[in-house]
Amino acid sequence: MSARWLLLAASVLALQGCGRSDPSLDQTGAGKPPLPDQQQTLLPPMKIAKPAGWDNATPTAPKGFTVTALATDLKVPRQMLVLPNGDVLVAEGAGGAQAPKVRPKDIIAGYIKAKGKTKVKGGNRITLLRDADGDGRAEVKETLVEGLNAPYGLAFVDGQLYVANQDALLRFPFQPGQTRITEKGVEVTKLPSRINHHWTKSLVASADGSKLYVGIGSNSNVGERGLDVEEERAVVWEIDRLTGARRTIAHGIRNPTALAIEPTTSALWAVVNERDELGPQLVPDYLTSVRDGAFYGWPYSYWGQNVDPRVHPQKPDMVAKAIVPDYALGSHVAALGVSFARDGGFGGDFREGVFVGEHGSWNRQDLSGYKVVWIPFAGGRPNGKPVDFVTGFLDGQKARGRLVGVAFDPAKRILLIADDLSNTVWQVAPAK
Repeated sequence: MSARWLLLAASVLALQGCGRSDPSLDQTGAGKPPLPDQQQTLLPPMKIAKPAGWDNATPTAPKGFTVTALATDLKVPRQMLVLPNGDVLVAEGAGGAQAPKVRPKDIIAGYIKAKGKTKVKGGNRITLLRDADGDGRAEVKETLVEGLNAPYGLAFVDGQLYVANQDALLRFPFQPGQTRITEKGVEVTKLPSRINHHWTKSLVASADGSKLYVGIGSNSNVGERGLDVEEERAVVWEIDRLTGARRTIAHGIRNPTALAIEPTTSALWAVVNERDELGPQLVPDYLTSVRDGAFYGWPYSYWGQNVDPRVHPQKPDMVAKAIVPDYALGSHVAALGVSFARDGGFGGDFREGVFVGEHGSWNRQDLSGYKVVWIPFAGGRPNGKPVDFVTGFLDGQKARGRLVGVAFDPAKRILLIADDLSNTVWQVAPAK
């Protein structure tokens, strides 16, 4: 082993006792959260929850709810879509393999993150699940579309299924009830795919179905690959569904991993993964409305005008334009799923609001995320602190599962959770 790698290994070991957060610092809720001083180190603190397996356990839901495995043995389930007839579509895949490592710390981080992932290869397909008898277990599990390129976002409008691959938005003719699509997808528009450091392309249709929104993540943590490769990255596109014409409606939104339409206002919302390597409590990930023409700060600043000194060249004029996101989720929770309750949700305390799936941290010593939280809303805006809704994905310092997409079905009054570690779709329902 070279001297450089010995130094890096020693640094990793030294960091095992560093990078813990202050438990008294609450970085969740509406408005600007408390932000500690920046901490830059040779290597950021890194720790992954290694896979543990569920055995006979299931995730933990609030009293009065039951959790069942709707489907198992999937191939890296990501985002989901509930169809009008109650069938569930699951995008399965893993992308971004072409993104090269540019710093020694990237190699170390890649090694650490890989220890917390499934060994199953991504399916590059859409799977259809059907639970016709309502027992919480899908008796139909069929490959609807195969041969895709790391599919992620899904939408269905007027007899067309839209799939956001890591490099293009495709559409397929489809009617609920079908279990197989044999037609080749038609390309609506290409999506940025050079390097693809953040490869996932989130997708949602507007309330009237005329537009499609695609979230496109940055090509780096904070511009270390050079800003020329960040053209049309860290953005949200609005795409005309019929013509494929598109415009960029939001900039500087580092990695908008999931999109959803708020049902009372029809406004577009996103969960966003913020930057790393400034400390265990910088920078909080967030939930925000996506405002047309807004700049959210990346890479030059975070949470408004908090300057990131690592970016070159600095651009004070851009910092001055940066807006503050709507709602802090906590640092490094890695939110990957968002779904609003509709038609009264589950009732009671879970009537109006949004479910957020948190995949979990890798870059702090005390684990964060690894759960579904509920954020209450009133009048189309967040109205209270987050509440743990589904937990149990951690078993001590190990992970039984890791959450990606969440999907609320108002007709069946169930919440679905994609778990890309155990390759399961979980269903949460009121106890009968």
